[in-house]
Amino acid sequence: METQNITLSLPKSVLRRMKLLAAQRQSSVSRLLTQAVENMLAEETEYDAARKRQTKLLEKGFNLGFHKPANRDELHER
Repeated sequence: METQNITLSLPKSVLRRMKLLAAQRQSSVSRLLTQAVENMLAEETEYDAARKRQTKLLEKGFNLGFHKPANRDELHER
């Protein structure tokens, strides 16, 4: 995979905590951030796909077993 460097500004306290976390996980700050961004993108992609599936279902509608009476007389029939 081809990579490209970016410049990122973080508060010193956040960077310090990120370095500690990376050391605990035997990783690098760069790798942790890459994983976090990849996870966000995957979640967003999954969300979009689920939203599209559900929108199609709503557009199609659901059979709830109800049928509309043909006219007023049928509705008030006893």
